[in-house]
Amino acid sequence: MRNVYFVACLLCCFSSAYGKKHVTTPYITIADSILYNVLNLYQTPDGLLTETYPVDPEQKITYLAGGTQQNGTLKASFLWPYSGMMSGCVALYKATGDKKYKKALEKRILPGLEQYWDDSRLPACYQSYPVKYGQHGRYYDDNIWVALDYCDYYQLTRKPAYLKKAIDLYQYIYSGWSDELGGGIFWCEQQKEAKHTCSNAPSTVLGVKLYRLTKDKKYLDKAKETYAWTKKHLCDPTDYVYWDNVNLKGKVSKAKYSYNSGQMIQAGVLLYEETGDKQYLLDAQKTAAGTDAFFRIQADKQDPAIKVHKDMAWFNVILLRGFKSLSKVDGNTTYVKALTENALHAWKNYRDTNGLLGRDWSGHKEEPHKWLLDNACMIELFAEM
Repeated sequence: MRNVYFVACLLCCFSSAYGKKHVTTPYITIADSILYNVLNLYQTPDGLLTETYPVDPEQKITYLAGGTQQNGTLKASFLWPYSGMMSGCVALYKATGDKKYKKALEKRILPGLEQYWDDSRLPACYQSYPVKYGQHGRYYDDNIWVALDYCDYYQLTRKPAYLKKAIDLYQYIYSGWSDELGGGIFWCEQQKEAKHTCSNAPSTVLGVKLYRLTKDKKYLDKAKETYAWTKKHLCDPTDYVYWDNVNLKGKVSKAKYSYNSGQMIQAGVLLYEETGDKQYLLDAQKTAAGTDAFFRIQADKQDPAIKVHKDMAWFNVILLRGFKSLSKVDGNTTYVKALTENALHAWKNYRDTNGLLGRDWSGHKEEPHKWLLDNACMIELFAEM
């Protein structure tokens, strides 16, 4: 594994001396193979993707539609896993400069994404299921992940339409902010019962990104306010890992998911970089240590001495965003290396006959229907490695 890592670094450095065009490393090769494998296996005739491969005939629509739970037959993926394909293409284009990924994004992924765009309800945003199948629930966090990708893609292309999309989505997301509990963004527009870390932590990241792109201080100010609210209401003071949500009665749901803490780590780093306030960096370091200790505990099936991150694949990839941003400012690569070694081990040992992974990187669980998001997220992971 060390040899592979060395070769990857060497190739990356060699390629960077000649610019970013057609950069290739072993990790990029893996990310590329996943991208086109997923597009091939999960494709639908109407330019969308299936939720799983093989398709699970028993899977139903389970997201809200106008506040009512639906149970229709699933014809396409939900927005959340589909958006993972956008993240993967942006990451590959950023890492390589190869325009084939730009083409895949603009000609294949983004047109499909627009099938989720709902402007029948204002502010307009992406709903959880393609609009041709009727109205469905609209989730603030779903739209945040897409907005973050639009920010990153605008930074690469400088096309105003992508920045405008990110700003439009920001306006929708903060329409979910209310004074109950002193602030904070709800999770679902049709179900305003609780405020989640997954709606507020990445909104902080989004605010800083938009501030950097526009120099409009309102984004930075709101990012600081959102960060402070999330830390006050949802940070476990014993290990600095973040809880899931707090309802309007003030009751905290103390479930912990790695992506929530990952986004607060990244948010802390970004705010530290913009403000110079070392408390943000200290927060990020404490949360990183606590998150690594809390989640990297699952014994690997083949070698129980290997400790694997116990959360699902996409959550781990979002956690990697936080770990990577932190390592760039404090030089500690321990957490990044541990998580990427887990991913490499899973890729080497636990792919199925279709070349797909499940959400469990430890090898214990058999999953006959592989979820789109569990594989889409690996495109970003290997591109970022």
